[in-house]
Amino acid sequence: MAFDDKELTEEDRRLLAAMQEGFLPVPQPFKETAERLGSTESDVIAGLRRLKEEGAIRRLGAIIDSRKIGYTGTLCAMKVPGERIPEVAEAINSFPEVTHNYVREYEYNVWFTILAPSVDRINDILATIKKNTGIPEVINLSARRIFKIRVRFDLEGAAKP
Repeated sequence: MAFDDKELTEEDRRLLAAMQEGFLPVPQPFKETAERLGSTESDVIAGLRRLKEEGAIRRLGAIIDSRKIGYTGTLCAMKVPGERIPEVAEAINSFPEVTHNYVREYEYNVWFTILAPSVDRINDILATIKKNTGIPEVINLSARRIFKIRVRFDLEGAAKP
């Protein structure tokens, strides 16, 4: 069931907006967030837990500029027979370097991204996926430019009449 943002309270919107602004790498990051909001650490944790359970938050995680830590990335497209998609997706997902994958309605129908410390490692992963699945049709679209690194939603503005 999809979450309806009309269900958000003013406090929820402030909490989500604060989380978008940053989550500092400090010993008690929820306490730091609570101090910015004039709240308590336990209220912030409970609010985030509730918003996740309700479906307003899918996950909390870091967004790291992979290039700054020496990693490289690629977007791949694979031509997979429809009946083999679950099996091939499992083979793709067996690599921790695969960040996500999805299905598209196109000749090349399984798409996935890989972040790895080197082009050689990416090539090794792709060779293994081809070998293990027996599917040679894989397009490797190496990242040359990052188009989306940060998305912010105007949650507090949306609450105003």
